[in-house]
Formats: sequence, C-alpha cells, structure tokens
Amino acid sequence: MFGSAALLIAAAVMLWRNNLIAAFVIAALGACAWFLSYRSRLRSQIRDDEASSDDPEFSDSDGDQAAEVSTGSGSDRVTEVSDRANNQDEL
Repeated sequence: MFGSAALLIAAAVMLWRNNLIAAFVIAALGACAWFLSYRSRLRSQIRDDEASSDDPEFSDSDGDQAAEVSTGSGSDRVTEVSDRANNQDEL
C-alpha cells in the first residue's frame, strides 16, 4: 500500500515537471502495485475466514462439506449430497 502511494507521489512529481511519459509509466506501476496489494489482502482475509468457519452445522460427521449449490436446470437451492444422489437415481 505504501509502495503504491510512493509511486503515485513520484508520478505527480513527474507530471509537475512536465515529463508525461515517465508520469504515465510510474502511475501505471502504482496502479498495478495497488491492485496486487489489494489482491493479497483479500486472499489472506479469505484464508482467515475459511480457517475460522469450522461450523458443525455446515459439515457432516466426517468433517467434509455436506452441502453444495446446484446451479443446473434453473435451480439455485442448496441440496444435500445424498439428495443429489437420490435424484440422479430417479432419472
């Protein structure tokens, strides 16, 4: 985050000195640095959320995920894995 801010300041200085090409390149690098920093922060937040979401109501006795979202055939409801197996047997 600090790197992207420093690059933004450097781009502003280059713009003030009327060096437009350098200002553009430095600003582009600053934007890339900001997006990479934001991506890294989101990844760590997702890992923390996944590590703390060991809720027993969302997992079966083995600790595996027991529910999955079925998006096929216009259905957006959450079904149990065993329910899907029974529905496939009926077809």
